[in-house]
Amino acid sequence: MFDGILKNVWDKKPLVHCITNYVTVNDCANILLACGASPIMADDAMEVEEISALCSGLALNIGTLNSRTVLSMILAGRKANQLHHPVVFDPVGAGASSLRTRTAKDLIEKVHCTVIRGNGSEIRALFQGACDTKGVDADAADITTEENLDAAVASAKAFSQAVNAVIAVTGAIDIVTNGQKTYLIRNGSPMMEKVSGCGCMLTTVIAAYCAANPDQPLDAAAAAVSVMGLCGELAFQRMKQQNAGTGTLHIALMDAMSCLDIETLDRGIKIEER
Repeated sequence: MFDGILKNVWDKKPLVHCITNYVTVNDCANILLACGASPIMADDAMEVEEISALCSGLALNIGTLNSRTVLSMILAGRKANQLHHPVVFDPVGAGASSLRTRTAKDLIEKVHCTVIRGNGSEIRALFQGACDTKGVDADAADITTEENLDAAVASAKAFSQAVNAVIAVTGAIDIVTNGQKTYLIRNGSPMMEKVSGCGCMLTTVIAAYCAANPDQPLDAAAAAVSVMGLCGELAFQRMKQQNAGTGTLHIALMDAMSCLDIETLDRGIKIEER
């Protein structure tokens, strides 16, 4: 379904500038290499504009929030906007503190984001205001289920239209929408929650896919979400086969991403359009 999206990533090998979470920065770099892209992890305000000018995509992540890198994100984001490079924003922990929520909203106001990716609680905090969270994890009330799916889709579409960005709400059921067209994706494994940084890694993969397909941000984001979920499934299968634990799952996730081919994706993707 997304053959052309993946082929463009593999052929173009986009260079992606990441200002991201210190906890997961190495994993973000390696998942970019595994998916066929290349990373630059630069966050000093003195160089981020030059670095963004060299790259074809930008990933911003406030997981380890600090004032120094917020300035860098704004500078890099504005440079990316000037050059019409896609910007993917991960508002990690929005809703968990007033600083995080305020910073995320400020970034969205000052930088045009091509894609905003977050869990249900983070997205709700940005669009509807205060909410309950579990730190950087979604609160149970904000998890998308079959029962609340219609309402979750409507909310994501409304937020997309309000900020003029593709919104990716990830969880048990992923929602990716541009406010008009929506993809629902049911790939993934609950065990991915036991490996830190799967969401951060996904954000960088979305940035790579958008950088290689700048005219197709919705399909690029949906493809990245599908691929990451499928790789999580394949990694979980390998973990079970080896009677192993989450360390194996972590490595197997990277392996699955680096070995992915079109046939495997077409066979394993679980996606519907609304």
